Amino acid sequence: MKIGEILEELYRVVEKRKRELPENSYTASLFKAGEDRILQKVGEEAIETILALKSGNRGDAVYEVSDLLYHLTVALVNSGITYDEIAEELKRRMK
Repeated sequence: MKIGEILEELYRVVEKRKRELPENSYTASLFKAGEDRILQKVGEEAIETILALKSGNRGDAVYEVSDLLYHLTVALVNSGITYDEIAEELKRRMK
């Protein structure tokens, strides 16, 4: 599966968790905690990603980038921003 497909599926799952707020769901707990907590997690994961990339440990870097993409997806869903919008902006920048 390609990264775009994975991110789209992740986005759909996160949207569902936001709608349904199931018990024992980490994603739902983030939505319940609110925007500040969600954005705090994005910041924490960004720092951990930087440190992992700087360390040169490929496994750690892959793990932390995955955490960052997950938490960024939660933040995007919370803000109502879609990956299609992000894709359009990236396409615009490549021209």
